[in-house]
Amino acid sequence: MIKTIVIIAFILIIISLGSALFHLVRPKSEEESEKTVKALTFRIALALILFIVVFIMVATGVYEPQGIGAGMQMHKPITIENKQ
Repeated sequence: MIKTIVIIAFILIIISLGSALFHLVRPKSEEESEKTVKALTFRIALALILFIVVFIMVATGVYEPQGIGAGMQMHKPITIENKQ
């Protein structure tokens, strides 16, 4: 369920970015500039919300990271031996 929500959010971010690009390359008018700004603002807000939600889910333990980065959190405590 969580992965589905994250994938949908990423797809919405890409669609918003594509929309902003479309309005950016079209002939300039005041309306097109406003649509570009709105699309980019939506993309930034959605990405920020996604980052915060994923951070909170990892911090609370709702979602546990898997893969390469997960091993870094399971490291053994460093012990310093005092050799004389």
